Amino acid sequence: MTEPVARPAPKKARTKIPKTIWDLVFTLLIPILILTPNVLGEGIGVASLLGGGQTGNIRAYLLAALIPVVYVLWDILKNKNVSPVALFGGAGAIVSGALAFWYVDGFWYAIKDSARMYLTGLLFLLSAVTSVPLFRIFLDATTIAESPEDRAATQQALRDPGVHRGLVLGTVVFAVVDLIGGLINSVVNYQRVVARFGTDEFNAQIAEVNAMMRIPGMIVSFLGVFAAIWFVQRAVKARYGSDASIFEPAKLAQKQREETPSLSS
Repeated sequence: MTEPVARPAPKKARTKIPKTIWDLVFTLLIPILILTPNVLGEGIGVASLLGGGQTGNIRAYLLAALIPVVYVLWDILKNKNVSPVALFGGAGAIVSGALAFWYVDGFWYAIKDSARMYLTGLLFLLSAVTSVPLFRIFLDATTIAESPEDRAATQQALRDPGVHRGLVLGTVVFAVVDLIGGLINSVVNYQRVVARFGTDEFNAQIAEVNAMMRIPGMIVSFLGVFAAIWFVQRAVKARYGSDASIFEPAKLAQKQREETPSLSS
């Protein structure tokens, strides 16, 4: 009688690190470590390894500013993500990278650090008076994986005059919240980043503000998104019924099909 052959134990699946963690590592943690003067010990930081003095501090500042830009663009190319949301984020990253070479401190640094938020808010605000309010790009992104029929149902719903008004209002609210978030960020930077550009203290103060403002900044952004979605959802429910949702395109398609016979009769 042959002895049963022992089968090797199945390999455990590797725990995948959530993308949110990678985002925080490359856009927050690494830049803070680069800007911190004493991260490697008393008086030893990345700036000292990059030449020290004003030259090393400027190089460290640029490195900390450009790493998040490279990460965002690499993520878009690696995942071949050409969705409007990803492209909008990529454009914002390029703007941030370009602004890194604007060497200013004091009031103008406070404005520069919030420039991306100001530009986003103004673009969304201006788009509200056009036929395509920019908040629509977030809603379009949620239907990428849906069938062509269901995507068409979402597009038809967003073209409805009542829903379009809700979309316009949501876009305005999102823009205003982004502008308020930028203003708060500018005030905090103006109060706390008071050293001259190119000094150890300047880089350290930027690192401190970045660490302090990241979570409040995310909360403000989420509030803007949720408020905008609420206005769109309210308009969708008013148009298609209390059980309708802009995030359930199949149900929207069904309701639109149910309306067709009554409209033709």
